[in-house]
Amino acid sequence: MAHLGHVELLTPRPEDSLRCFVDVLGLREVHRSADSVYLRGESEYERYGLKLTAAPCAGIGHLGLRTTAARALERRVAALQQAGVAGAWIEGEFGHGPAFRFTAPQGHAIELYWETERQTQEPGEPPLPRDRLGRRGGPGVATRRLDHVNLLAADVSPARDFAWRHLGLSLYDELREDDGSTSAAWLSAGQRPLELVYTRDRSGSSGRLHHVAFWVDTREEVLRAADIFIDRGVPIEVPPAQHTIGRSFFLYGFEPGGNRIEVTTGADLVLDPDPPTRIWTAAERRRGIGWGTVFPPSWHDYGTPDND
Repeated sequence: MAHLGHVELLTPRPEDSLRCFVDVLGLREVHRSADSVYLRGESEYERYGLKLTAAPCAGIGHLGLRTTAARALERRVAALQQAGVAGAWIEGEFGHGPAFRFTAPQGHAIELYWETERQTQEPGEPPLPRDRLGRRGGPGVATRRLDHVNLLAADVSPARDFAWRHLGLSLYDELREDDGSTSAAWLSAGQRPLELVYTRDRSGSSGRLHHVAFWVDTREEVLRAADIFIDRGVPIEVPPAQHTIGRSFFLYGFEPGGNRIEVTTGADLVLDPDPPTRIWTAAERRRGIGWGTVFPPSWHDYGTPDND
């Protein structure tokens, strides 16, 4: 697998959510189709990183993973089918070629694809330097790209094993509870410390979303994002601080549709080609998820769609 390519978010307030992602997060709209709007950050080479779709409830529609080659996609799909994973090929999606979509063990829709459209110069705008994929200086947060998605799972172990064994993601970090069970797993297709995270859903539900994270370049931009959230009326759930696992600097809030969003930066790259999985204990986790702040109960209990 090459990397996390895009995420589809569902929202019951599509126009308000769109304004938030454009005016507050600083994403650029690139396409509309039926009930969906496609958006991208400044440094994303593909046509989009976020698909925003109108729906009765907030949550995740699907996430897309790009493979490393056409043959890699064929091999991965064949292996999934041999393992008994039911799925179907979809055609005609904006921005990329044929994709194999299936439902992972904990109820989340995932699609694998290889062919993709690269972002081109916006019509009517001055030419960009050759090393630039987009224009900076727009409104809101200076979002560069989609960073990762955190999914909720009633049982993290089968979700972790599926992503590790059947999707080829590397398992960089894992949280073990006192009873030996796994309550969180951090996985990635490459050198980023996390692209796909599974955390335990305390409600016991399947298919829910914890949050989607967007990358900015510096801690100062995360702090600036907090000011912009306050100015634009975006509720802040957890103010800027640093995670212990991954060491990323972050800010958590809620877009109008109800989905939790994160603005993040600063995580260490994993340069070791064969890194051992770091096992974190429950005692270590109880000492704090990050320095500089206390996480509210909602961060542990809330997901979308909301069960309450």
